[in-house]
Amino acid sequence: MTGARNTPEKQPPVSVPGQVTAFEESEFGRLLDMHITDAGDGYARVEMDCSGKLNPHGIAHGGAVFSLADHAFGIASNCGRDHYTAVSVHIQYIAPARGRLAAVAERIASNGTCETYRVVVYEGDRTVALFDGIAFRVSA
Repeated sequence: MTGARNTPEKQPPVSVPGQVTAFEESEFGRLLDMHITDAGDGYARVEMDCSGKLNPHGIAHGGAVFSLADHAFGIASNCGRDHYTAVSVHIQYIAPARGRLAAVAERIASNGTCETYRVVVYEGDRTVALFDGIAFRVSA
């Protein structure tokens, strides 16, 4: 992934579109202290610190990493005119993490009914996980 919006470096928070306000106020997102730093139709960037989300080995719990990627996927797929729901997701854990994570979600394909997204989770400039999701359009 290339381009300014895809870099894993921390970026200053920006205003998010009205459609994602509910995601910023999500109880689950608040529980895990996730923050939307950028969002638009087919794109989202969400950050989370791993503090308090470590497994007994001192690394980020896989469920926390998955939740961050899934949250970014949900925002990216619902930041436009249509509303989508996940029908299939898959994650590959690449490397352990302990610090601040950023999940960058991008739409990579659409056929009008379903959209495919790739989410890359970073710790700094290091890839931690790759998440692929398919979303089904539920309303226009």
